Amino acid sequence: MAREPRFLLVRPGLMRQLMERTGTGSDISGRELAARVGVANGTIDGLLNGATKTQPFSVAHHICDVIGVDLLVLWAPTGRAVPAEDAHSDTPRTAVPA
Repeated sequence: MAREPRFLLVRPGLMRQLMERTGTGSDISGRELAARVGVANGTIDGLLNGATKTQPFSVAHHICDVIGVDLLVLWAPTGRAVPAEDAHSDTPRTAVPA
């Protein structure tokens, strides 16, 4: 079974700012965002403090839906140009020039 593509949170500070005024004009806490997205509160905390860098596409997309922004405002797809840190490995992946 193919693994879901991962997306890199480009600017955690921007995510925090956007949580202060979502697309509906209201704010959302990290705990409420986690509940609405269906992830652990620690996942959102990790993203906001930079300890967690990537998430699967479905989580990244759902975060943006809840906040009310387009996916690429906060996230970059990982691959050759944007390396992803593998959550299951101690060694981060690096891009290799063509």
